[in-house]
Amino acid sequence: MIAESLFKSLRENAVQLASFTAAQKNDALRKAAAALDCNRGEILKANKLDVKKGREAGMTESLIDRLLLTDARISIMIESLYTVIAQGDPVGEIIEGWKNASGLEIKKIRVPIGVAAIIYESRPNVTVEAFALAWKSGNALLLRGSSSALESNKALVKVLKSALPLPGAVELALGGRDEAEQIMKSRGLIDVVIPRGGKDLIKTVCEKATVPVIETGSGVCHLFIDKSADIKTALSIAENAKLQRPGVCNAVETLLVHKACAETFLPRLVELFGGRAEFRCCEHSFSIMQAAAEKSSKEAVRSSAIRKAKAKDFGFEFLDNILAVKVVDSFYEAVTHINEYNSGHSEAIVTQSRDNARLFQTLVDASCVYVNASTRFTDGGEFGFGAEWGISTQKLHIRGPMGLSALTTTKYCIDGEGQIR
Repeated sequence: MIAESLFKSLRENAVQLASFTAAQKNDALRKAAAALDCNRGEILKANKLDVKKGREAGMTESLIDRLLLTDARISIMIESLYTVIAQGDPVGEIIEGWKNASGLEIKKIRVPIGVAAIIYESRPNVTVEAFALAWKSGNALLLRGSSSALESNKALVKVLKSALPLPGAVELALGGRDEAEQIMKSRGLIDVVIPRGGKDLIKTVCEKATVPVIETGSGVCHLFIDKSADIKTALSIAENAKLQRPGVCNAVETLLVHKACAETFLPRLVELFGGRAEFRCCEHSFSIMQAAAEKSSKEAVRSSAIRKAKAKDFGFEFLDNILAVKVVDSFYEAVTHINEYNSGHSEAIVTQSRDNARLFQTLVDASCVYVNASTRFTDGGEFGFGAEWGISTQKLHIRGPMGLSALTTTKYCIDGEGQIR
């Protein structure tokens, strides 16, 4: 169990960090970036232990990819720190101000939330991203990663703390599920908890936490190929959205195809994927794709895994080289299906109809809605934030990729000259 003294220390460090200037916080972030650069070998060595353990436990390669650190990925972590450094400090921002009828000067100011906790799975890059955002936004941080990334997270936190003037502002919980539950229920000691991971983790935190939660959703993302879609563009987007990194939350899990272009698009999709993914198809798409595979001159295509979908395949986050496929009769059927099965993360349409593009963005209920682009862009780095807490799928406080301001709240500061009411 986590000692109460650790929670007390985090609170004390949060109070001190809230008074740091932007220059002080940025200086510490530069030193943290330098420390990561100097300790690449130690970090990679620790990560190899986690990867080895993951493979021995039967972890899929798509999930191994989420866990894996490389020299290039460490460089991306370092780059993300510099992006955060380059951003304005949200703390102290005057959002609005006015003078009331009594002559009081009222200002609405952005301030840190206080002590934040993040409970997350596998991805050790989250350790660095969460630290950078918490530090710059003036919040103390309690990290609780998964056991699969324990050695990597220990190495990263050790390196980060070595660079900080307030090393107690970031801590790593090392225990098991009992500590995770303790964090969720530490109302008054922790101000907010963020779950980042799969559906089961997020559901557990949202149901059990007494601490306020910012819900980040699992990625049940859809790609809709409208009847007016440019087929070449649609194929390129489908390949990128499903196959580039199938184990991440912004990868597409379900493909919807308008019946008007299904006979053209789906056979070319089977050829393009060339056996690199398993298709779980509705009756209509199954017949088209199965026939296309049988006619192909390529062995990889002929041996493609094309199966009939079960009801549970729609609305499921595979995090693997598996794609559910459904032919729809109309634009509105596609929108209805997406709003029924999606997780509020990212949805996309490929279309040459401006009206359908704008209507799709209006009607689809998700934090990010794309026209003629891959869902893989839903990411704090791609949005220019440098780092992210995750993708918030809730509608209150914050939604979509969460950058620096996500862990700030507001207070009203009122100046008077002796006024009484």
